[in-house]
Amino acid sequence: MSTNTSKNRTRERRAVRVRSRVRGTADRPRLSVFRSNKAIWAQVIDDANGRTLASAGSVHLSDPGLSKTDQATKVGELVAQRAKAAGIERVVFDRGSYLYHGRVKALADGARQGGLVF
Repeated sequence: MSTNTSKNRTRERRAVRVRSRVRGTADRPRLSVFRSNKAIWAQVIDDANGRTLASAGSVHLSDPGLSKTDQATKVGELVAQRAKAAGIERVVFDRGSYLYHGRVKALADGARQGGLVF
């Protein structure tokens, strides 16, 4: 068995474990994070209706000279701004299969600075 397959299986199990505990409702939608090697994205999702209410990604930022951690903070602030424009104040944070560390933590801190409560 290759290491890559084992890593992917472990990552998927972690994501399922987190998602079994985190659900987004109309009152408190889910702030979901996806992180790749180059970029980071965030979505505010109402799971009850299956709709994305707000989203932001580092590929849409105007300043490409930032570090990846600074980009994550800016994405958090941007998604918070868009969520507040949609009338959302409180969310549940879904880190997915990623550890709450580094860029994921920076995104969460940026969203809190932007005014989201979780």
